[in-house]
Amino acid sequence: MELELTREELARITDTTHKIQSAEEALKPIDPQKIPGLADIRACLSHADKTLRGVLRGFRQRIRKPEVSG
Repeated sequence: MELELTREELARITDTTHKIQSAEEALKPIDPQKIPGLADIRACLSHADKTLRGVLRGFRQRIRKPEVSG
């Protein structure tokens, strides 16, 4: 059994994914050779975005297909 998220938690996760995507876009034009660790930062942002979107996707799928107790 997975724990359910509150509406507030869902809103916070959604808002955070938007902020992460915005940060990713803002960093795209910057030359990674000019900032040490920028490639790692981009990878971290990408991983965080995928993880949080996966949580949202899983939650939405559970809403559409509620578990049947037996």
